[in-house]
Amino acid sequence: MERRDFIKNGALATAGMTILPTGSLFAKDTGRVRLGYIGVGARGMNHIKEGLLRDDVEIVAICDTQESSLKICRAAIAKAGRTAAKEYTGSLDAYKALADRKDIDAIIISTPWQFHHAQSIYAMNAGKYVGCEVIAGLTVDEHWDIVKTSEKTGMPYMTLENVCYRRDVLAALNMVRGNVFGELVHLEGGYQHDLREVLFNNGKQYYGGGVEFGPNALSEAQWRTQFNIDVDGDLYPTHGVGPIMQCVDINRGNRFTNLVSFSSKALGLADYVEKKSPGHPNAKIKYKNGDVTTTLLNCANGETVLLSHDTHLPRPYSLGFRIQGTNGLWMDVNKSVHIEGVSKPHSWDKAEEWFKKYDHPLWKKYEDKAMGAGHGGMDWFVFNAFIIAVKDKKQTPIDVYDSVTMSVITPLSTKSLKEGNKPQAFPDFTKGKWATRKNTFALDDSGY
Repeated sequence: MERRDFIKNGALATAGMTILPTGSLFAKDTGRVRLGYIGVGARGMNHIKEGLLRDDVEIVAICDTQESSLKICRAAIAKAGRTAAKEYTGSLDAYKALADRKDIDAIIISTPWQFHHAQSIYAMNAGKYVGCEVIAGLTVDEHWDIVKTSEKTGMPYMTLENVCYRRDVLAALNMVRGNVFGELVHLEGGYQHDLREVLFNNGKQYYGGGVEFGPNALSEAQWRTQFNIDVDGDLYPTHGVGPIMQCVDINRGNRFTNLVSFSSKALGLADYVEKKSPGHPNAKIKYKNGDVTTTLLNCANGETVLLSHDTHLPRPYSLGFRIQGTNGLWMDVNKSVHIEGVSKPHSWDKAEEWFKKYDHPLWKKYEDKAMGAGHGGMDWFVFNAFIIAVKDKKQTPIDVYDSVTMSVITPLSTKSLKEGNKPQAFPDFTKGKWATRKNTFALDDSGY
């Protein structure tokens, strides 16, 4: 064994990877990963498209309650010249028959948030790897359920957080590991994205600029808008916090200890509807979710993390990353880097100049495969990482502990707001294993 392989394998052995499947080497038996998909709407279809581009993936079965989604998926599979997938529909429990199939190795879940917990639990109990879109669960207890089920069954669970693989994010992680920023002190991120035309549409086109939501609307407006009516909290923390967790080794030598959240007044959604359609009843709804929710987290090693959820007001898209240490910082909003002793005093460098130098090996190796994939190539990487884990019967790079840690911020922020901005203790889902686990994310150049 070469020294580099010995070091890598040693790191994996000490990473606390106790959750591994105990069944047969199913994926390697055929040389292909046999997938089932629960939810093939807009996001699910992105994962379908990724699967259709791969010779090592077989799409065995699909499940959705809406014929319109099944029809689009059916046509895409046929156009790719693949064997038609078995379809499951007709009820909210139709996914169970899919999960019970013996010829499926892994399941990708892309349904509305309220279904993720039950569907993931069922799939793991059925002996399937789970790759699930955000969010993992709606309550703290549901997050614990997912951890306990993964540990009990030995089946890995991975939140398919694509931003962890964004090119600039991985370059910044490379800089962190190269000590370019020095010792990290403060980090920021969030979901700052004008979603008004997603939360309201006319049911005819995705960005229709309508004012309707619910059953007669299209895609996420059918279900996501209701969360903004019913819940005040950070509804979508994983895009911001997922990459940050890798930078400060959360669950791998560090952990979040507590958080506190603040929420602004809620004016943006009603104002949008009123401007689009004066007098419309949806402009009179009392939306609970504040237009800007801010959450501050403490880390065991002394860093602070600031997250922002800002989706109801007019603004350009930005995840607002900031990675700041004793030597300098990167700020996503102005796409700039400042490194003391290298940059001109009190001046910014263009981030792209630094990111070219510190471009991550994964992007250097797989750029051609990733280009053209969803979200600037990120979707290829996260899908690929999941497939490799299933194919090689190993732990997923974003494991169950990472997944629930980035997701549980939603119910914790909601509880903090309900209790008058009271700090909330952060659960230790690893039960102490965080202290000795090692961060191996994106260290394997196989694309894992």
